Amino acid sequence: MKQLKRPARRTLLVAHVATSVSWLGLTLGLLTLGVTAFLTRDATTTQAAYRAMQILADWLIIPIALLALISGVLLSLGTPWGLARHRWVWIKFWLTLITLAATVLALRPTINDAAATGLPDNSLVAAPTVASCAYLFMTAISVLKPWGLTRRGRRLRHTATSRRNTSRKTVDERSPAPTA
Repeated sequence: MKQLKRPARRTLLVAHVATSVSWLGLTLGLLTLGVTAFLTRDATTTQAAYRAMQILADWLIIPIALLALISGVLLSLGTPWGLARHRWVWIKFWLTLITLAATVLALRPTINDAAATGLPDNSLVAAPTVASCAYLFMTAISVLKPWGLTRRGRRLRHTATSRRNTSRKTVDERSPAPTA
């Protein structure tokens, strides 16, 4: 993909950071509601907490998660970081896919069941805890950018370096007259 121009890159970066932070905030909200529902002895509070979790999961989590994924992929493809050139980007991509799938396939159905029954469920404390840790980890590696290039990134860098070196002509090659 062609490199993004600065205004487009900045706009996409702001969108990605905003959606990623929103996803983390929503997950922390789910964790707070899950802990409240699990620890309270009041059935009405448990039911209300699970219904609030259901609203967040049904209306916000999936669109925010998809926007974070899409903006992250577009940003990686439109910048020198690339999607599979650096380990930290590649790990963020896969963790985002895994957490998105876990949200759709496991968390939402569990929240819906808990909202229907109103019974405390410790998995609705565990899942948002794991997800929050994953998002904090992704935030940390976005800032720190550890681990260097992937095998593909090293190969691409080597190819680019080789092309640059072979395209440079020495003084003798440019001169029409033979040199001694």
